[in-house]
Amino acid sequence: MEMGSDEKVGLMRKGFEWVKKWVKGLVGKLVEVRSKATALGKDDPRRVIHSLKLGLALTIVSILYYYNPLYANFGVSAMWAVMTVVVVFEFSVGATLRKGLNRTFATLFAGALGAGAHYLAALSGHVGQPIITSIFVFLLACILTFMRFVPSIKAKYDYGMMIGILTFALVSISGIQDDEVVLLFEKRISTIFLGVCVCVLISISISPVWAGQDLHNRIALNIENLAIFLEGYGSVECLKSLQDEQFTQEYKSILKSSGIEETLYNSARWEPGHGCFQFRHPWNQYLKIGALTSQCAFRIDALCRNLSSSNIQVSQKIQTEIQETCMEMSMESGKALRQLVSSIRELTQPTRAQIYTHNSKSAAKRLKTSLRSSHLWEDCDFLTLIPAATVGLLLVDVVECTEKISEAVQELASLAHFKSGKAEPMQSEKEKVQPNIGVAFVTIPISSV
Repeated sequence: MEMGSDEKVGLMRKGFEWVKKWVKGLVGKLVEVRSKATALGKDDPRRVIHSLKLGLALTIVSILYYYNPLYANFGVSAMWAVMTVVVVFEFSVGATLRKGLNRTFATLFAGALGAGAHYLAALSGHVGQPIITSIFVFLLACILTFMRFVPSIKAKYDYGMMIGILTFALVSISGIQDDEVVLLFEKRISTIFLGVCVCVLISISISPVWAGQDLHNRIALNIENLAIFLEGYGSVECLKSLQDEQFTQEYKSILKSSGIEETLYNSARWEPGHGCFQFRHPWNQYLKIGALTSQCAFRIDALCRNLSSSNIQVSQKIQTEIQETCMEMSMESGKALRQLVSSIRELTQPTRAQIYTHNSKSAAKRLKTSLRSSHLWEDCDFLTLIPAATVGLLLVDVVECTEKISEAVQELASLAHFKSGKAEPMQSEKEKVQPNIGVAFVTIPISSV
C-alpha cells in the first residue's frame, strides 16, 4: 500500500513539474511575441494605424449583417462586402485604389458577360445550357489567364483579371440553377462597390500612407547610402570599415530594393494628386533613377570585393601618381550624390551637384591620362600596378554612374517642375580645396584602397 501511494505521489509530482515547465515555456513564448510585436510597431508606427483602420472598415461593412433592414435588401450577398474589405484594404492608398478599382470594374464587366452568357445558353434549352455555359467559361478563363502573362497587363490589372474569371464563372454557372441572375449580379456589384468605397475613404481620410511618398523617400535614401560609402571610402580607416558589415550593409541594401521600388511604383501610379506630388507625376522616372542607383551599387560591390581579395604592396611611385586622383574621384562623387539627395528631398533643381560631377569627371580624366603615360609603367612590377589600376578604373565606372544618376535626377526635376535652387560658380582646378582624407591604398596594402 505504501509503495502504491509513493508511486501515485511520484506521478503527481512529475505531472506537476511538466505542467509547470509547459506554463513557463508558454509565458516565455508570449513575452517573446510581445517584444517582437513591440519592435515591429516601433519600427513603423503606421502598421499599428493600418491595423486599426482595417478593423474599423470591417466593422462598418458588418452593419449590413447587423442591421435587419439592410440585410433584408442584400441577404447573403452582404458577405461580399466583408470579403471585399479583407482582400482590398492594403497598406498604402495607391495599393488600395489599385485593388479596389480592379475588383469593381472586373466584377462589373465579367458579371455583365456572365449574365449575357447565361441568357444565350438558356436559349439552347435545359439539355444544351450546361454545355454552352461550360464552353463560355472555358473560353473566357483561357483568354484572361493568357492575358495575365502579358507584362504590362500583369503589372496593372493582374488582380482584376483573376476577379474577372471568378465573377464570370460564378454568375454564369449559378444561373443554371437560379433564374434571377440579374438580381444576383446587382446585389453582388452593389456590395462590392460599397466595400471598396469604405476602404478607399478610410484609407485616404485617416492617416493616409502614400506609396508615392514612400517611393520618393526610398530613392533618396538609396542615393544617400551611396554617398555615405563614397565619402567614407577615402578615409585611412577604410580597411577596417570594409571589414565592418555595418559600413558595407548600406550599399548592399540597395541591391535588394529593386522589387520594393517596382511595387511602390505600381501603387503610386494609381494615387491622386497629394501634397507636392500632383496629378500625372513622373513616377516612372523614379524607376530609372533606382535602376542607375543599383548599377552604381553593383560597381561599388565589385570594388569592395577587389579590395578585400587583394593583399599586394604598392610602391611609392604608384601611390604618388594615383592617390590624389582616386581620393578626389571618391570624395567629389560622394558630394555630388549628397547634393542630389538634398535636391530630391527639398524638391529643388540639382544645380550644385553639377559642380561636383564636373570635378569628379576631371579627376577621372587625369587618372586615365596617368595610366596611359609611359613613365608610370617603366621599372614597375606589373603585379603591383595592375591591382591599383583596376581599383582606379572601377572608381572611374562609379564616376560615370554618378553622372548618369545626376542626369536622371535633373530630368526628374524638370518633369516634376521642382523649384529652382541657388547655383554656385564653377570652381577652377586651382581654386578647388583638396580634402584631408586619403585613399586607403596610400597606406600600406592595396587592400586598403
